[in-house]
Amino acid sequence: MSDRYTIAVDVMGGDFGPRVTVPACVDALKRHPRLIMKLVGDRDTISPLLHKLDAELSSRLQIIHADLTVTMSDKPSQVLRNGQETSMYKALQLVSEQQASACVSAGNTGALMVLGRFILRTLPGIDRPAIISSVPTETGHCYVLDLGANVDCSAEHLLQFAIMGSVMTTAVDGVGSPTVGLLNIGQEEIKGNEQVKLASRLIAERGGLNYIGFVEGNDLYAGTADVVVCDGFVGNIALKSSEGLARMISQKLQSSFRQGLYRRLLALLAKPILGELKALMDPSRRNGASLLGLQGIVIKSHGAANRTCFGFALDQAVAEIEQDVPRRISSEIEHKLT
Repeated sequence: MSDRYTIAVDVMGGDFGPRVTVPACVDALKRHPRLIMKLVGDRDTISPLLHKLDAELSSRLQIIHADLTVTMSDKPSQVLRNGQETSMYKALQLVSEQQASACVSAGNTGALMVLGRFILRTLPGIDRPAIISSVPTETGHCYVLDLGANVDCSAEHLLQFAIMGSVMTTAVDGVGSPTVGLLNIGQEEIKGNEQVKLASRLIAERGGLNYIGFVEGNDLYAGTADVVVCDGFVGNIALKSSEGLARMISQKLQSSFRQGLYRRLLALLAKPILGELKALMDPSRRNGASLLGLQGIVIKSHGAANRTCFGFALDQAVAEIEQDVPRRISSEIEHKLT
Protein backbone atom coordinates (compact mmCIF):
# COMPACT_ATOMS: atom_id res chain seq x y z
CA MET A 1 0.00 0.00 0.00
CA SER A 2 1.28 3.49 -0.83
CA ASP A 3 2.20 5.97 1.86
CA ARG A 4 -0.99 7.93 1.25
CA TYR A 5 -4.57 6.99 0.59
CA THR A 6 -7.55 8.90 -0.78
CA ILE A 7 -11.21 9.14 0.20
CA ALA A 8 -13.84 10.55 -2.17
CA VAL A 9 -16.58 12.29 -0.19
CA ASP A 10 -20.05 13.12 -1.47
CA VAL A 11 -20.14 16.37 0.49
CA MET A 12 -23.59 17.36 -0.80
CA GLY A 13 -25.41 14.41 0.75
CA GLY A 14 -27.26 14.33 4.06
CA ASP A 15 -29.53 16.74 5.90
CA PHE A 16 -26.89 19.46 6.31
CA GLY A 17 -24.62 19.04 3.29
CA PRO A 18 -21.27 20.89 2.98
CA ARG A 19 -21.63 22.98 6.15
CA VAL A 20 -21.20 19.73 8.11
CA THR A 21 -19.37 17.41 5.75
CA VAL A 22 -16.61 19.82 4.66
CA PRO A 23 -15.48 20.80 8.21
CA ALA A 24 -15.62 17.09 9.16
CA CYS A 25 -13.30 16.32 6.24
CA VAL A 26 -10.86 18.99 7.41
CA ASP A 27 -10.92 17.50 10.91
CA ALA A 28 -10.18 14.05 9.45
CA LEU A 29 -7.17 15.41 7.57
CA LYS A 30 -5.78 16.65 10.89
CA ARG A 31 -6.33 13.23 12.51
CA HIS A 32 -4.85 11.23 9.62
CA PRO A 33 -1.61 12.72 8.19
CA ARG A 34 -1.53 10.21 5.30
CA LEU A 35 -5.06 11.02 4.15
CA ILE A 36 -6.01 12.85 0.96
CA MET A 37 -9.58 14.06 0.39
CA LYS A 38 -11.47 14.55 -2.85
CA LEU A 39 -14.54 16.66 -2.04
CA VAL A 40 -17.22 16.04 -4.63
CA GLY A 41 -19.97 18.63 -4.99
CA ASP A 42 -20.75 22.20 -5.97
CA ARG A 43 -17.46 24.10 -6.15
CA ASP A 44 -19.02 27.49 -5.37
CA THR A 45 -20.53 26.09 -2.17
CA ILE A 46 -17.46 24.19 -1.04
CA SER A 47 -14.70 26.74 -1.73
CA PRO A 48 -15.77 29.42 0.82
CA LEU A 49 -15.68 26.77 3.57
CA LEU A 50 -11.97 26.18 2.91
CA HIS A 51 -10.64 29.72 2.64
CA LYS A 52 -8.89 29.74 6.04
CA LEU A 53 -7.11 26.43 5.55
CA ASP A 54 -3.33 26.30 5.94
CA ALA A 55 -1.09 25.25 3.05
CA GLU A 56 -0.39 21.71 4.29
CA LEU A 57 -4.05 20.78 4.67
CA SER A 58 -4.96 22.52 1.41
CA SER A 59 -2.38 20.40 -0.40
CA ARG A 60 -4.29 17.27 0.65
CA LEU A 61 -7.68 18.54 -0.54
CA GLN A 62 -9.14 18.58 -4.03
CA ILE A 63 -12.59 19.75 -5.13
CA ILE A 64 -14.30 17.69 -7.82
CA HIS A 65 -17.18 19.74 -9.17
CA ALA A 66 -20.61 18.15 -9.58
CA ASP A 67 -23.61 20.05 -10.87
CA LEU A 68 -26.31 17.91 -9.25
CA THR A 69 -27.13 16.31 -5.89
CA VAL A 70 -29.04 13.12 -5.11
CA THR A 71 -31.91 14.11 -2.81
CA MET A 72 -33.50 11.91 -0.17
CA SER A 73 -36.69 11.76 -2.23
CA ASP A 74 -35.02 10.62 -5.46
CA LYS A 75 -35.86 7.09 -6.54
CA PRO A 76 -32.78 4.87 -6.94
CA SER A 77 -33.92 3.79 -10.42
CA GLN A 78 -34.09 7.42 -11.56
CA VAL A 79 -30.64 8.16 -10.12
CA LEU A 80 -29.25 5.12 -11.91
CA ARG A 81 -30.61 6.34 -15.25
CA ASN A 82 -29.99 10.06 -14.92
CA GLY A 83 -27.52 10.60 -12.08
CA GLN A 84 -24.16 10.70 -13.87
CA GLU A 85 -23.65 14.37 -12.96
CA THR A 86 -24.51 13.98 -9.27
CA SER A 87 -21.93 14.20 -6.51
CA MET A 88 -22.76 10.68 -5.32
CA TYR A 89 -22.22 9.12 -8.75
CA LYS A 90 -18.94 10.98 -9.29
CA ALA A 91 -17.60 10.03 -5.84
CA LEU A 92 -18.25 6.35 -6.54
CA GLN A 93 -16.77 6.69 -10.00
CA LEU A 94 -13.51 7.93 -8.45
CA VAL A 95 -13.29 4.65 -6.52
CA SER A 96 -14.07 2.66 -9.66
CA GLU A 97 -11.31 4.50 -11.54
CA GLN A 98 -8.91 3.86 -8.62
CA GLN A 99 -8.49 7.57 -8.00
CA ALA A 100 -9.81 6.97 -4.49
CA SER A 101 -9.77 3.99 -2.13
CA ALA A 102 -13.14 4.68 -0.52
CA CYS A 103 -16.33 6.68 -0.89
CA VAL A 104 -18.25 8.24 2.01
CA SER A 105 -21.75 9.68 1.66
CA ALA A 106 -24.59 10.75 3.95
CA GLY A 107 -27.01 10.74 1.04
CA ASN A 108 -29.93 8.57 -0.07
CA THR A 109 -29.20 4.99 1.11
CA GLY A 110 -31.13 3.27 -1.66
CA ALA A 111 -29.41 5.33 -4.35
CA LEU A 112 -25.98 4.72 -2.80
CA MET A 113 -26.58 0.98 -2.77
CA VAL A 114 -27.87 0.85 -6.35
CA LEU A 115 -25.12 3.10 -7.72
CA GLY A 116 -22.46 1.30 -5.71
CA ARG A 117 -23.50 -2.05 -7.11
CA PHE A 118 -23.73 -0.67 -10.66
CA ILE A 119 -20.46 1.31 -10.68
CA LEU A 120 -18.23 -0.86 -8.49
CA ARG A 121 -19.81 -4.29 -8.99
CA THR A 122 -19.76 -7.01 -6.36
CA LEU A 123 -16.70 -9.05 -5.47
CA PRO A 124 -16.36 -12.45 -7.18
CA GLY A 125 -18.44 -14.97 -5.24
CA ILE A 126 -20.68 -12.30 -3.68
CA ASP A 127 -24.22 -12.11 -5.03
CA ARG A 128 -25.36 -9.05 -3.08
CA PRO A 129 -23.70 -6.38 -0.96
CA ALA A 130 -24.87 -6.01 2.64
CA ILE A 131 -25.01 -3.09 5.06
CA ILE A 132 -23.09 -3.70 8.28
CA SER A 133 -22.74 -1.57 11.39
CA SER A 134 -21.93 -2.02 15.06
CA VAL A 135 -24.33 -1.95 18.02
CA PRO A 136 -23.35 -1.59 21.69
CA THR A 137 -23.26 -4.66 23.92
CA GLU A 138 -22.55 -5.39 27.58
CA THR A 139 -19.00 -6.30 26.62
CA GLY A 140 -18.31 -3.68 23.94
CA HIS A 141 -20.01 -3.97 20.56
CA CYS A 142 -20.99 -6.46 17.88
CA TYR A 143 -21.53 -6.13 14.14
CA VAL A 144 -24.92 -6.78 12.55
CA LEU A 145 -25.65 -7.42 8.87
CA ASP A 146 -27.70 -7.00 6.76
CA LEU A 147 -29.34 -3.79 7.99
CA GLY A 148 -31.60 -3.06 5.05
CA ALA A 149 -29.93 -3.59 1.69
CA ASN A 150 -31.63 -6.94 0.99
CA VAL A 151 -35.20 -7.50 2.09
CA ASP A 152 -35.32 -11.07 0.73
CA CYS A 153 -32.26 -13.27 1.19
CA SER A 154 -31.54 -16.89 0.36
CA ALA A 155 -29.60 -19.17 2.69
CA GLU A 156 -26.57 -18.75 0.41
CA HIS A 157 -26.76 -14.97 0.81
CA LEU A 158 -26.77 -15.33 4.60
CA LEU A 159 -23.72 -17.58 4.34
CA GLN A 160 -21.92 -14.91 2.33
CA PHE A 161 -22.93 -12.26 4.89
CA ALA A 162 -21.53 -14.41 7.70
CA ILE A 163 -18.16 -14.71 5.99
CA MET A 164 -18.00 -10.98 5.16
CA GLY A 165 -18.96 -9.95 8.69
CA SER A 166 -16.39 -12.27 10.22
CA VAL A 167 -13.63 -10.95 7.95
CA MET A 168 -14.46 -7.33 8.72
CA THR A 169 -14.51 -7.95 12.48
CA THR A 170 -11.08 -9.54 12.29
CA ALA A 171 -9.72 -6.78 10.03
CA VAL A 172 -11.09 -3.73 11.84
CA ASP A 173 -11.24 -4.92 15.46
CA GLY A 174 -8.41 -7.45 15.43
CA VAL A 175 -10.59 -10.29 16.74
CA GLY A 176 -8.79 -13.49 15.76
CA SER A 177 -11.76 -15.85 15.54
CA PRO A 178 -14.96 -13.83 15.94
CA THR A 179 -18.07 -15.67 17.04
CA VAL A 180 -20.90 -15.63 14.50
CA GLY A 181 -24.59 -16.04 15.34
CA LEU A 182 -27.66 -16.26 13.12
CA LEU A 183 -30.59 -14.14 14.32
CA ASN A 184 -33.69 -16.25 14.90
CA ILE A 185 -36.84 -16.43 17.03
CA GLY A 186 -35.26 -19.06 19.27
CA GLN A 187 -32.03 -20.93 19.85
CA GLU A 188 -33.47 -24.40 19.28
CA GLU A 189 -32.75 -26.07 15.95
CA ILE A 190 -36.46 -26.56 15.23
CA LYS A 191 -37.16 -22.80 15.48
CA GLY A 192 -37.33 -20.43 12.52
CA ASN A 193 -38.33 -20.58 8.87
CA GLU A 194 -36.78 -22.95 6.34
CA GLN A 195 -34.49 -20.26 4.95
CA VAL A 196 -32.88 -19.63 8.35
CA LYS A 197 -32.60 -23.36 9.15
CA LEU A 198 -30.87 -24.01 5.84
CA ALA A 199 -28.59 -21.02 6.33
CA SER A 200 -27.57 -22.38 9.72
CA ARG A 201 -26.56 -25.70 8.18
CA LEU A 202 -24.62 -23.98 5.38
CA ILE A 203 -22.74 -21.69 7.77
CA ALA A 204 -21.87 -24.61 10.03
CA GLU A 205 -20.77 -26.90 7.19
CA ARG A 206 -19.21 -24.55 4.63
CA GLY A 207 -18.39 -21.28 6.35
CA GLY A 208 -15.26 -22.36 8.19
CA LEU A 209 -16.30 -19.86 10.88
CA ASN A 210 -16.54 -19.76 14.65
CA TYR A 211 -20.29 -20.33 14.38
CA ILE A 212 -22.27 -20.54 17.64
CA GLY A 213 -25.70 -21.18 16.10
CA PHE A 214 -28.94 -19.26 16.54
CA VAL A 215 -29.12 -16.11 18.67
CA GLU A 216 -32.26 -14.26 19.70
CA GLY A 217 -33.06 -10.56 19.74
CA ASN A 218 -32.20 -10.23 23.43
CA ASP A 219 -28.74 -11.71 22.72
CA LEU A 220 -27.95 -8.82 20.41
CA TYR A 221 -26.92 -6.48 23.23
CA ALA A 222 -25.61 -9.13 25.58
CA GLY A 223 -22.39 -9.65 23.63
CA THR A 224 -23.28 -13.26 22.85
CA ALA A 225 -21.74 -13.03 19.37
CA ASP A 226 -19.21 -10.76 17.68
CA VAL A 227 -21.18 -10.92 14.41
CA VAL A 228 -24.95 -11.33 14.07
CA VAL A 229 -26.34 -12.28 10.65
CA CYS A 230 -29.88 -11.71 9.37
CA ASP A 231 -31.70 -10.55 6.26
CA GLY A 232 -32.19 -6.83 5.67
CA PHE A 233 -35.88 -6.87 6.58
CA VAL A 234 -35.26 -8.28 10.05
CA GLY A 235 -32.05 -6.33 10.59
CA ASN A 236 -33.51 -2.95 9.72
CA ILE A 237 -36.54 -3.45 11.99
CA ALA A 238 -34.31 -4.62 14.86
CA LEU A 239 -32.03 -1.59 14.47
CA LYS A 240 -34.81 0.99 14.16
CA SER A 241 -36.70 -0.54 17.11
CA SER A 242 -33.57 -0.37 19.25
CA GLU A 243 -32.92 3.25 18.30
CA GLY A 244 -36.53 4.14 19.08
CA LEU A 245 -36.31 2.46 22.49
CA ALA A 246 -33.06 4.30 23.26
CA ARG A 247 -34.69 7.66 22.43
CA MET A 248 -37.73 6.85 24.56
CA ILE A 249 -35.62 5.88 27.59
CA SER A 250 -33.54 9.04 27.23
CA GLN A 251 -36.62 11.25 26.99
CA LYS A 252 -38.29 9.54 29.96
CA LEU A 253 -35.22 10.00 32.13
CA GLN A 254 -34.91 13.68 31.21
CA SER A 255 -38.61 14.26 31.91
CA SER A 256 -38.44 12.42 35.23
CA PHE A 257 -35.43 14.35 36.49
CA ARG A 258 -37.12 17.68 35.77
CA GLN A 259 -40.05 16.91 38.10
CA GLY A 260 -39.27 18.66 41.36
CA LEU A 261 -36.23 19.96 43.20
CA TYR A 262 -35.33 16.60 44.76
CA ARG A 263 -35.20 14.87 41.39
CA ARG A 264 -33.14 17.71 39.93
CA LEU A 265 -30.61 17.21 42.71
CA LEU A 266 -30.56 13.49 41.95
CA ALA A 267 -29.97 14.33 38.29
CA LEU A 268 -26.92 16.40 39.21
CA LEU A 269 -25.50 13.52 41.25
CA ALA A 270 -26.24 11.03 38.49
CA LYS A 271 -24.98 13.26 35.66
CA PRO A 272 -21.72 11.33 35.01
CA ILE A 273 -23.56 8.00 34.89
CA LEU A 274 -26.31 9.41 32.69
CA GLY A 275 -23.65 10.82 30.36
CA GLU A 276 -22.06 7.41 29.98
CA LEU A 277 -25.47 5.83 29.33
CA LYS A 278 -26.34 8.46 26.72
CA ALA A 279 -23.03 7.92 24.95
CA LEU A 280 -23.57 4.15 24.93
CA MET A 281 -27.10 4.40 23.53
CA ASP A 282 -26.49 7.19 21.01
CA PRO A 283 -26.47 5.56 17.54
CA SER A 284 -24.69 8.55 15.99
CA ARG A 285 -21.53 7.66 17.94
CA ARG A 286 -21.34 4.47 15.88
CA ASN A 287 -21.98 6.35 12.65
CA GLY A 288 -20.59 4.76 9.53
CA ALA A 289 -22.26 1.70 8.03
CA SER A 290 -20.23 -0.26 5.45
CA LEU A 291 -21.62 -1.60 2.19
CA LEU A 292 -19.72 -4.87 2.26
CA GLY A 293 -19.26 -7.04 -0.81
CA LEU A 294 -18.44 -4.34 -3.37
CA GLN A 295 -15.18 -4.00 -5.28
CA GLY A 296 -14.34 -0.92 -3.26
CA ILE A 297 -15.04 0.60 0.14
CA VAL A 298 -18.32 2.50 0.51
CA ILE A 299 -19.38 4.00 3.85
CA LYS A 300 -22.89 5.30 4.50
CA SER A 301 -23.17 8.03 7.11
CA HIS A 302 -26.43 8.80 8.86
CA GLY A 303 -28.16 11.64 7.03
CA ALA A 304 -28.61 13.66 10.23
CA ALA A 305 -24.98 13.25 11.35
CA ASN A 306 -23.30 16.33 12.78
CA ARG A 307 -19.69 17.31 12.19
CA THR A 308 -18.30 14.94 14.82
CA CYS A 309 -20.44 12.00 13.81
CA PHE A 310 -19.69 12.39 10.11
CA GLY A 311 -16.07 12.23 11.18
CA PHE A 312 -16.73 8.78 12.64
CA ALA A 313 -17.81 7.61 9.17
CA LEU A 314 -14.60 9.01 7.68
CA ASP A 315 -12.57 7.20 10.36
CA GLN A 316 -14.39 3.96 9.48
CA ALA A 317 -13.33 4.43 5.85
CA VAL A 318 -9.72 4.97 6.92
CA ALA A 319 -9.76 1.81 9.03
CA GLU A 320 -11.11 -0.28 6.15
CA ILE A 321 -8.57 1.17 3.73
CA GLU A 322 -5.70 0.45 6.08
CA GLN A 323 -6.88 -3.13 6.58
CA ASP A 324 -7.71 -3.65 2.89
CA VAL A 325 -11.11 -5.12 3.77
CA PRO A 326 -12.40 -5.83 0.20
CA ARG A 327 -9.29 -7.84 -0.67
CA ARG A 328 -9.52 -9.82 2.55
CA ILE A 329 -13.20 -10.58 1.95
CA SER A 330 -12.46 -11.67 -1.63
CA SER A 331 -9.69 -13.97 -0.43
CA GLU A 332 -11.88 -15.60 2.23
CA ILE A 333 -14.83 -16.04 -0.14
CA GLU A 334 -12.56 -17.71 -2.70
CA HIS A 335 -11.06 -19.95 0.00
CA LYS A 336 -14.33 -20.97 1.67
CA LEU A 337 -16.86 -21.11 -1.15
CA THR A 338 -14.91 -22.47 -4.11
